[in-house]
Amino acid sequence: MRSPQIPSPIGSKKTTKKGDKSSFIRPSEIKKYLDQYVIGQDRAKRSLSVAVYNHYKRILSDSSKDNVELDKSNILIIGPTGTGKTLIAETLAKLLEVPFAIADATTLTEAGYVGEDVENILVRLLQIANYDIYKAQSGIIYIDEIDKVGRKTTSPSITRDVSGEGVQQALLKILEGTIAQIPPKGGRKHPEQNLISIDTKNILFICGGSFDGLSEIIGKRINSSEIGFGKSLKGEFEDDEFLKKVLPIDLIQYGFIPELIGRLPVVSTLDSLDQSSMLKVLMEPKNSLVKQYQKLFRMENIKLEFRKEALIEIIKLASDYKSGARALRSVMESTMLDLMFNLPEYSEDHVAKITITKDFVRSGKAPLFRRHRRTA
Repeated sequence: MRSPQIPSPIGSKKTTKKGDKSSFIRPSEIKKYLDQYVIGQDRAKRSLSVAVYNHYKRILSDSSKDNVELDKSNILIIGPTGTGKTLIAETLAKLLEVPFAIADATTLTEAGYVGEDVENILVRLLQIANYDIYKAQSGIIYIDEIDKVGRKTTSPSITRDVSGEGVQQALLKILEGTIAQIPPKGGRKHPEQNLISIDTKNILFICGGSFDGLSEIIGKRINSSEIGFGKSLKGEFEDDEFLKKVLPIDLIQYGFIPELIGRLPVVSTLDSLDQSSMLKVLMEPKNSLVKQYQKLFRMENIKLEFRKEALIEIIKLASDYKSGARALRSVMESTMLDLMFNLPEYSEDHVAKITITKDFVRSGKAPLFRRHRRTA
């Protein structure tokens, strides 16, 4: 019988046998890779790098030598919309070259009710792994909008909370590690269906959410425990500062059952993006929007340049969406639409360079064009 193999967490196509630690990628290397794609969030990237390192070290370790079982390091990421939660998870999977699936918690319901069964997120991972069970069993699943499955109320109800606490209960086993029986193509199970067994023990689950209102819960706890009755820290701390002080008791008060919080031992918080950070998001990552548009224009032999004040104007327009960096693409697409529509004609008209100005972004005034010098 051959030794079990898993995809190696070293960013290569090779596989690594259990017990082989020589090819481990270090936390510092994981963070360095994240730095190329994710702006800021230094503390969170450090925390996640250690958690991912420990997770795959746990998979490759041989517990038979000392009978010490290492617990899973599932991760909870808390941060405002558009701060990079999904991007971090995607980038980790890209580095580790393991299957990666995204699930939306708002579509999940307890088994047997209208909606998507929780176990269907495993089907998605298996499909992405081309039904290679070995690969799927060491993949990464990112569950977005996890905050939306908090209990709607702390008081008992005569109606079952199938999309809140019911989903939390259903998640417990697969987060901890279980042999799940899943239909190959998803959907509901039925008695005569052939099911696939998948072990979730080595699947890394990363859950993310904006957790609107959590900072107020944390603030009330801090106010009552640290500075006494009648005083308030309101105005002294920003929401980001409160979120960094999150404790399990705050998440329980938010609507999560203690058992689920216990299965998400690594909690990282992301900071809101200010104008300076948003500017870096536009320009610096390997796949930044500016670089993507510049590549599209280069394919038509045209150089594209953005003036700094134009990018700042784009950021100001994006801030109206209240969705962080996610809004940058929408604003950029809208701003560049007419230019993109006419791009082939500009190329035929010997345009060599187009410069995007503040007036172009703000009022649609024509950008600056420079044409190739015509030879006699």
